[in-house]
Amino acid sequence: MDFQNRVGHKFGTMGPATDQEIAMDRRERLRKLALETVDLSKDPYFMRNHLGSYECKLCLTLHTNEGSYLAHTQGKKHQINLARRAAKEKQDATIQPQPQTSSGPRKTVKIGRPGYRVTKERDPDTQQKALLFEVEYPEATDKAKPRHRFMSAYEQKVEAPESKFQYLLLACDPYETIAFKVPNMEVDKAENKFYINWDTTRKVLTMQIFFKERDLQELPALPQKAGDTHLAFHGGGSFMR
Repeated sequence: MDFQNRVGHKFGTMGPATDQEIAMDRRERLRKLALETVDLSKDPYFMRNHLGSYECKLCLTLHTNEGSYLAHTQGKKHQINLARRAAKEKQDATIQPQPQTSSGPRKTVKIGRPGYRVTKERDPDTQQKALLFEVEYPEATDKAKPRHRFMSAYEQKVEAPESKFQYLLLACDPYETIAFKVPNMEVDKAENKFYINWDTTRKVLTMQIFFKERDLQELPALPQKAGDTHLAFHGGGSFMR
């Protein structure tokens, strides 16, 4: 009987190869094949340390030569870690917000400040103080609409902040934004107290604001003096009424 050419028989050993020898032979053949076909310079997990040995940054394993590292990449541990890394990157990609495709805020060339007129007024019935603003935007486009907002004195960086004043900002393209320094009082937002109108024909913004008067509130009563409580204190730390 031909024992040399039997299945599982390794040539020259005069006997059948064990499972361990077959596995070692398989890893050696895979290592030689990988050395011929794989470019380690393109492997993101391959690293050579200062001692001259090689490391797998994915599995945190140490290898004595390139062949040992390539044999490791064909093993079960490395393949499982690759699958885990791919699954994690796919999950992170679905969670991360999509980048905005807009080109950013629109940039408009400013042509200067608009003309304006401010009038001080007072309600004849309630004597409530008011301001009337008339701002002209003759070069504004048909689709443009002025915007406004109130800003605290501590938000701006042009002047030293004063707690007695606030700023009313008016903006409309293509003009520069202008600001009016007004009293730091609460603006009355009642229906007949807050008026704003944009005349699209004349390109004039009209805005009237009334300020609420500050209510005088009484301060809470001060606590009574210790002498008025009819308490007699003694040196022993106790007291008697």
